[in-house]
Amino acid sequence: MTGGIRVLVVDDDRGARALHAGFVADTSGFVVAGTAATGAEALSQAAGMDLILLDMRMPDISGVEVLHRLRTVGGDGPDVLVISSSRDQTTVRQAMAAHVVGYLVKPFTKAALQERLELYRAARDEHMEGLEERPLAQGEIDRLLTGGIRTVRRRSDAPLPKGLAEPTLERIVAALDPVAARSAKQVAAACGMSPGTAHRYLTYLTEVGVIDLAHRYGRRGRPQVLYRLAPAGRAPRAD
Repeated sequence: MTGGIRVLVVDDDRGARALHAGFVADTSGFVVAGTAATGAEALSQAAGMDLILLDMRMPDISGVEVLHRLRTVGGDGPDVLVISSSRDQTTVRQAMAAHVVGYLVKPFTKAALQERLELYRAARDEHMEGLEERPLAQGEIDRLLTGGIRTVRRRSDAPLPKGLAEPTLERIVAALDPVAARSAKQVAAACGMSPGTAHRYLTYLTEVGVIDLAHRYGRRGRPQVLYRLAPAGRAPRAD
């Protein structure tokens, strides 16, 4: 099992474990190097893995505890992409504090996982091109230290527009990054929703000052619109 990014799939549900392993196996550049049904099994197989897909609800020890134990070992341990139905802020913040590479909420589609895996592979292969060259603003550093997840209402006291839901809004924010800009298609795939739905939320978040817009210009056609989290200290836009 060489020639690809070695992945350990961890989930206590046998069906979900097999499904997600199949998604990984069908993604170019990735190899399913193992599966685990418990936190203890995950820890015993972690050595030699490049990436762990980790469920947070395990029958023996929690996914958060697995993360803590992985990070206390030190050295070049595997990266972790959380795959979980847990969406409470405590769990998400604890996972982000352990420097996971992503947090994908169940249930998700094959396309959503593959999009995350491809983003991870691109970051791994290209070493986050441009990240090291651009100095971070204080607000961006503060956001990275706090995990990047917060309630949007802190930026705006106005009620959400009709058709927008708070849980979905927080999923969108969680899928964004203060440094690496992402397209609406990438955000939609990460959240397991349609690009049209993601675009409505991204438009609202832009209007209230939570995210900034950037543009990527190709050789031909219209520029691609990209989104990233705005510095935390910036005031919201006035209506």
